[in-house]
Amino acid sequence: MKVIYKKLGREKAFGLSDYGSNTIVIDSRLQGRKHLEVALHESLHVYFPEKSETVITNTARRLANILWRMNYRKVDNSLGM
Repeated sequence: MKVIYKKLGREKAFGLSDYGSNTIVIDSRLQGRKHLEVALHESLHVYFPEKSETVITNTARRLANILWRMNYRKVDNSLGM
């Protein structure tokens, strides 16, 4: 799956998914737990396009909660550290 980061203000969304191109777009301004939840949400749309928005939202929220409690955190390696 390809992940693209860009500002999504005009789209009025935190994330977008495209099942056909196996791509998700995440608002580059998201951080922390919200970033994790949106990444999961959009990924679930790609992998399970037949599922309803409610199922996707609830599943992403639950998975994000579990991973967050397990101390999952995004690490910024852009500085080579």
